[in-house]
Amino acid sequence: MADRLYTSDAADEVLSALRFETKLEKAVLSRIAFALSIGREGIGVHQSNNFSGGELKRPTFVGEDEIFLRTLISITYGKREIEEEEFFSNHSIIKNHIDSGALILEKMYLECGKNPDSLLIKLADEVEFSGRKEALGQGFEILVGRTLLDAKEVILELNNTTKHANSHLAIMGKPGVGKTQLLLKILADIRIQSNYQTNFIYFDYKGDVVENARFLEVAKVQPYRLLQGGHSLPINPFVLPSYDEQSINISAREKAESFASINNRLGVVQKGNLTEAIRIAYSKRQSQQQDYPDFNDVLQIALSTYEEEGKNDDSLIEVLRDLATFNLFWKHGNLNPPIEKISNRTILVDLHAMPVLKELVAYLVIERLYKEMAFLPDSPIQDGKRTIRTILVIDEAHNYLSQKNLFLQRIIREGRSKGIFVFFASQSPSDYSQDFFNFQELLEFAFIFQSDGVTAQSVQKIIGCSNKTARDLQVEIARLEPWQVIMRSPEKTEEFTKFTAEAFYKSYA
Repeated sequence: MADRLYTSDAADEVLSALRFETKLEKAVLSRIAFALSIGREGIGVHQSNNFSGGELKRPTFVGEDEIFLRTLISITYGKREIEEEEFFSNHSIIKNHIDSGALILEKMYLECGKNPDSLLIKLADEVEFSGRKEALGQGFEILVGRTLLDAKEVILELNNTTKHANSHLAIMGKPGVGKTQLLLKILADIRIQSNYQTNFIYFDYKGDVVENARFLEVAKVQPYRLLQGGHSLPINPFVLPSYDEQSINISAREKAESFASINNRLGVVQKGNLTEAIRIAYSKRQSQQQDYPDFNDVLQIALSTYEEEGKNDDSLIEVLRDLATFNLFWKHGNLNPPIEKISNRTILVDLHAMPVLKELVAYLVIERLYKEMAFLPDSPIQDGKRTIRTILVIDEAHNYLSQKNLFLQRIIREGRSKGIFVFFASQSPSDYSQDFFNFQELLEFAFIFQSDGVTAQSVQKIIGCSNKTARDLQVEIARLEPWQVIMRSPEKTEEFTKFTAEAFYKSYA
């Protein structure tokens, strides 16, 4: 059994140079090279007959992962057993892939402008997007219903960039007409068709979705039932990409604006007090292992300040006390650390038991998602299909749309290139007509069930039809039967399509 191998001189030169630039050990870089090559080249890798490079010892490369590596090679090469000489030697599969992968690494490094940080980001992308079904150009093809006249299938090509500008979606209609069932059907299909690589964050306002055990099972959703049995979100809204003074100051101001946009009783003075309390909370955590505060930290600082200044408790203290005592978010002392990234999780936030703060909890999670999104690389497009990372799902969206949620607006405007999109469920097309932000023009997909009080103008903007058609549809929408839907037509010769919606409970019985 060989206990070492020698890489090619070309591979050794690349690995040595990258060790200096990235500060990663050559053994780590060798494993990265192996992984890149076996993923890209597979059984087509060329035999390497150059042994004049650096020495690589078996324990250093293999470590405790021999079973995993043998299994990976066996699956790739379609062989039940891998001989010792094939596994690790100067004539082995591992050597061939290290030598080949080193050249791939070199090419990636040059493509990154010889920037080691950019290379590491590019490698992270390679891991995140490799193996995703839609990244291979297959895309999402979701059956949403059948046309009323000829029962023709209505297919939603959600991430087809040659047909659609984005993947933002809205489902509108009165309670009981089928809109939630269609939404759950779409989400379940997305999870399955992406091999569970596309995630979603669902705000369940009424609490009816969290009780749908079949949906949670099919979509593999982690529910968090707030104010029920001590459940809290394993999220800390104060986690930042960096903790320099400028980042902390900006975040503190943004938090204050967030609170004020939800609670109109918070005036200029309260916003200033909250901003200062958050800044002090960060500074007190700087010397500790976790350099971000929690809501209890901020509450205690605000209380101390009010006491020193002889102030009585006000609406700010009330909100902070609720956030701290209701155990809604992760706090210091929890055994498990907070989630590092929420953009790669599928979670359902059940808000229905909360008497207050529903909108604020959603706002803080949306803010956290946007902060992550801003640092993500663009999601890849292959064969016209964009990889979708995460979908933000807002149920009973009419409760949120009237608020000036800057982070929601930014996700809608900027999320396309990052593969992050928003799905809304609300009661009427008129909900999306807001003076401060044009939601309507950014909704690529809109499904209108039976709705009351619909204006022709809102129908025209959402469907993209003529004024005359919008006036006719205004009457028809009020008379739709349950499960009947009107949407913008995928055919250029028609202004709209009318169909019977699919239901999750039927599709996944």
